[in-house]
Amino acid sequence: MKFRTTLKLLAASIAAAGMAASAQAADVKFGFAAPLTGPQSHYGEDMQNGLNLALEEANKKGIKVDGETAKFVLVSRDDQADPRVGVQVAQQLVDQDVVGILGHFNSGTTIPASRVYHEAGLPQIAMATSPEYTKQGYETTFRMMTSDTQQGAAVGKFMVEKLKAKKVAIIDDRTAYGQGLADEVEKAVKAAGGQVVRREYTTDKANDFTAILTNIKGSAPDAIFYGGLDAQSGPMKRQLATLGLKAPLVSGEMTRSDTFIKLAGDAADGTYASLAGVPLDKMAAGKDFEQRYQARFKKAPGVYAPYAYDGAWNMISAIEQAGSAKPEKYLPALAKLNRKGATSEHISYDANGDLKEISVTIYEVKNGKWEMVETMVSQAN
Repeated sequence: MKFRTTLKLLAASIAAAGMAASAQAADVKFGFAAPLTGPQSHYGEDMQNGLNLALEEANKKGIKVDGETAKFVLVSRDDQADPRVGVQVAQQLVDQDVVGILGHFNSGTTIPASRVYHEAGLPQIAMATSPEYTKQGYETTFRMMTSDTQQGAAVGKFMVEKLKAKKVAIIDDRTAYGQGLADEVEKAVKAAGGQVVRREYTTDKANDFTAILTNIKGSAPDAIFYGGLDAQSGPMKRQLATLGLKAPLVSGEMTRSDTFIKLAGDAADGTYASLAGVPLDKMAAGKDFEQRYQARFKKAPGVYAPYAYDGAWNMISAIEQAGSAKPEKYLPALAKLNRKGATSEHISYDANGDLKEISVTIYEVKNGKWEMVETMVSQAN
């Protein structure tokens, strides 16, 4: 009798284990990494919220994957915007058996981490990043936003043609993002007939730019471009005003934030910043996205949330089309993707994994608020 009872208990345990394995098989885990602590954490949180909203909506649809109803799960890691930590985090995510990667945020973490994901055969959809990301020849790399190459070209042209800046000074923070964007701006300024009269360098930890700006002042530039974060561009704009430099500060999307305005204070007005993409209220389904985001998180979405949202849906859509979450099966569907999303009616990738639709918007701070100046939309060659 005791032997039969033991057999029944063993059988029940095996059945329970089988049910648990079956339930776990329905989990489709996406890896996510970005700065979730430190001065860039507001970027990471914005991105994470957009991803979570997409996954929550997908789970309500009851999408079938590999014969079962999928439960999409986000496995998050803080890469601290540090390349060394980014690689460690990448290996951790691979070891978690994720089926795809949504991130990283910074170029400096994205590029080295992408090698880890490529070796593991995992598709990766990162944010904008420097051009090197999709020039590595990896079939696994894709973007959520227009690349920094395309953005830099638009900014350089804008400064020379619209701001009439014939003499431009350029500063970058020596990160992969800041230097890459500044390099593209320099090329575009020269191509448009402008002159780069000074090229200076700082770091993404600096807060005193007096010496650099004094050197620049002697060159009498018509505009100053900064490639780097709002944590630096905010104090930099205040110091520009203190030194009496009248040339407008122009920067990239990292400066296009409320944090910059807080840090720059009364000096913020007259600053220009580019942003890959179009304003939220001009997006294909931007207003609808904003309402759903507000309802879920009780605050307005930041710059990166809608692009992260679309990045997640791009991966989910490819998996749904392939009927499988196995990377080798859905990767071809991701490469051939053509869908309407929140940010654009035509989301598709070229052979490198760059978005085919190029859109860049220039903003200016007026009366303490960012206001759109113009949007440029075109198709990649």
